[in-house]
Amino acid sequence: MKLPVPQMVVKLILFSLALFLLTGVLEILFPGPWWHQKIWAMLTFFTLLTAMIGFLAVKLMKLEIFNAVSVILGVTVIRLLGSIGFVFLILWQGDENLLWFVVDFFIIYLLYLLFDIYSLIANLRLHSK
Repeated sequence: MKLPVPQMVVKLILFSLALFLLTGVLEILFPGPWWHQKIWAMLTFFTLLTAMIGFLAVKLMKLEIFNAVSVILGVTVIRLLGSIGFVFLILWQGDENLLWFVVDFFIIYLLYLLFDIYSLIANLRLHSK
């Protein structure tokens, strides 16, 4: 039986590197106020959060107590709560560029959410009942 964790980690690393490179290139080509100063912290946070959620989903699917839908919805809720906590910590520090923080955060959140859902559905389908 093939384990989905190493494959998910490789895909996550490649996806994150692509986002880091794309962000860096776009920041150099199009400098301006729309790049929040904490965009690198946001990318790092979502990379780590997605890795932790992926490992949790794999462990829950191996228990065979939960079905695939409940695991995917559960990890999506955990992602949402973790993201709310991250936003709270950033805003608690007194961020000045609030509009571009929200725009950048939302774009990165949706990209990692789509990656997470796609990888969980594609890789964990074998473990569902």
